[in-house]
Amino acid sequence: MSSTTARTILDTAIPPLTDAEKLEFGELNNHQPTAQKRNRLVVASYNIRYARGPYLIFGGVRRKLGLMSLRRRPEHVGQLIVDAARAFSSGKLLPAIDVLALQEADKRTVRTGGHHVARELAMQLQMNWVQAPAGIPRGIKPAKREWWLDFEEPIDLYDAGDTGVALLSRLPLTDVTRIDLPWHECPWRPRLAIAATISQVRIFNAHVDPHAGRDGQLAQLEVIADHADRVTGPTIIMGDFNTLSREKCVASRAFLEARGYTTPFPTGTATWRGAGLRMHADWIFSRGLKVERWGVARPLHVSDHWPIWTEFSLA
Repeated sequence: MSSTTARTILDTAIPPLTDAEKLEFGELNNHQPTAQKRNRLVVASYNIRYARGPYLIFGGVRRKLGLMSLRRRPEHVGQLIVDAARAFSSGKLLPAIDVLALQEADKRTVRTGGHHVARELAMQLQMNWVQAPAGIPRGIKPAKREWWLDFEEPIDLYDAGDTGVALLSRLPLTDVTRIDLPWHECPWRPRLAIAATISQVRIFNAHVDPHAGRDGQLAQLEVIADHADRVTGPTIIMGDFNTLSREKCVASRAFLEARGYTTPFPTGTATWRGAGLRMHADWIFSRGLKVERWGVARPLHVSDHWPIWTEFSLA
């Protein structure tokens, strides 16, 4: 489908999100420690895959064969949200986090059994939160692209729910911004990022298009980097970049390094797995901050991704 055709479909079939719908805020808590009282900041990024579990390929095969029931979905997803909250707070798989960037955080979709993933996880972690819903087009059927993406459980064509990116924080969030990304390759799945200032650090959470080629992904990163250039303080850009090939890993890393960012994660670090494959999809880049520690939180079986984390010095 050409970008012109895609835009025509969107313009005629989908009402745009209202300003009130573009961001959803949780109940803010302004009694958390201020930046002056902290010398460390632990951030994590996690494509939670709507808390559906790790079996993308196996689950897709069962669904295609008609062997998957939705009857126990509410209970199943609810338990996985509890498991995620325990992992992010217990300090066993990773340090207790201050900021969590979520991708594929569904909001009351059928495939999550009606759960609001970001809200429920934030409540269990006692965190502030904000979500940018994607605004999934209704009635536009996904096209077949990469073979592994065809196993993903899609949101139903007329599901009243949505998915999106979210930021959860133990600290107050200010200057929250929704960033819509160019997404001509997949008119059925808008791509976006969200930004907020947390403890005097500008933090970006992005979900880059897996359907796009290298140049399409770099165009999305460029929009985010341009937004980041509007601030002069320390900056973090993280999320699911969907760099599902060596070429895309190298290109995305080189692009952000050329803009002054660094990452502690070696190219090729496994953050996603499926059908015996392991790929480097998720990243944390920073500028103007010192990295103290970093890692990948394995094992955590809430998603087909593993959370990645970095501890920064705020000194």
